[in-house]
Amino acid sequence: MKNKFLTEISISAILIILLTLLLDPFMLLMTTPIQMMMIAGVLIFFVSFCAFVWRENTKDERERFHKHIASRLAYLSGSAILIVGVIFQSLNHALDPWLVIALIVIILAKIIGAIYAEKKY
Repeated sequence: MKNKFLTEISISAILIILLTLLLDPFMLLMTTPIQMMMIAGVLIFFVSFCAFVWRENTKDERERFHKHIASRLAYLSGSAILIVGVIFQSLNHALDPWLVIALIVIILAKIIGAIYAEKKY
């Protein structure tokens, strides 16, 4: 259990580092080949991270409660940052449709997940 948790934390940390490096606002690190490799790395580590999240199982009510809290916090954090992005870009009259699409997908996933959980449990 501890080894699995450390692996999940390591993959998450690498994914965060790669995403941060992918931003590179001053274009100091990014040339086109490096950027393509970074995108491939982000994709590989994101798929690995998704595999850990998808295979996550709970053994008792306490673990289920902790998973529920983590999921709720992730949903609220993702939604909040997208709302801030939509508001900020709307005020600048340059709304990126990807922000709106991402927010819609998150909300739909939450609704579908709630329906699935209601029917399954």
